[in-house]
Amino acid sequence: MKNRDGKKVLLKIIQAVQENKAYLSEVDGLIGDGDHGMNMNKGFTLFAGRIQDTDITFTDGLNQLGALLFNEIGGSMGPIYGAVFTGMADAGAMFEEIDGEGLAAMLDGGIAELGGIVEAQVGDKTLVDTLVPARDALKSALRQGKGFARALEDMKAGAQAGRDATKGMAAKFGRSSRLGERSRGVLDAGAASCCIILTAMADGLAED
Repeated sequence: MKNRDGKKVLLKIIQAVQENKAYLSEVDGLIGDGDHGMNMNKGFTLFAGRIQDTDITFTDGLNQLGALLFNEIGGSMGPIYGAVFTGMADAGAMFEEIDGEGLAAMLDGGIAELGGIVEAQVGDKTLVDTLVPARDALKSALRQGKGFARALEDMKAGAQAGRDATKGMAAKFGRSSRLGERSRGVLDAGAASCCIILTAMADGLAED
């Protein structure tokens, strides 16, 4: 996809978050404070208003979204997603086109930026459990010689498997970590929202 044509992908991500606001709050309410969907919807809807009448590239949009979430949205969600999106944007800032290798590099950048502010690893019941398997599945598909569209499907499957795996984990970060073993049996809300975002991103990119 041409980087300059990325606004449609950004809008697809925004729509996915808005449509899943109630679901994300429901998931969060089982072991958290129940505001994840509300905060996500607030941040992404603000972003939608700001880009509505502007032409914007995919990476510039991610950078603006990350800055908005980091600076204007409360709770832990803002800084965490702010780091992911700005890290992705920085890694892809010079790309004229987004292909499989480019997207993998952007996901690497997002994961690295996130690692600068949180210590969560795969298995700690956070959005890292979605983000890293999705990136790994994308890279594996590319190594196998799969085309971009097929690699995006593998990325989505990796994200979904990572999200589902959090149900069996005990939380080690955030409000839910206070529950210890009692946090098992429920999806992590951040992992769920990350899966929604990555799935929408993949579907948007695949349309080209």
